[in-house]
Amino acid sequence: MKRRLKVFFDGGCRPNPGFMEAAVVVRGQAQFFDDLGTGSNTDAEWLALLFAIKLAQELGERNVEFVGDSLDVTRQANFAASTGQARSDHAAAFLSLIEQYRPGRIRWIKREQNLAGIALDARRGW
Repeated sequence: MKRRLKVFFDGGCRPNPGFMEAAVVVRGQAQFFDDLGTGSNTDAEWLALLFAIKLAQELGERNVEFVGDSLDVTRQANFAASTGQARSDHAAAFLSLIEQYRPGRIRWIKREQNLAGIALDARRGW
């Protein structure tokens, strides 16, 4: 059986709320998304998850584990995936994206373990 692909996602803004950015890491390669408008850290995290799903779908991957450091977003996404109910516009966009096939897993990890967060920090020079 093929191993599940891990796709790391992270979003942020400076200040909060402020200008948003996001990163997704797939197979060790970071992709950055800038100029996402103004919003909160939670908005940026949701956008990062949505970009991660789109990238996995473009790669034709079906057995995917999405890994992020926003406990709020991972909980909301797991709730939406399991119930089909969206509690926000972001969750509705998420449900629309996963209509064809559901993610293998959406998991929370600590910030220091999130490759996408590490990539964002490195890009900023932190």
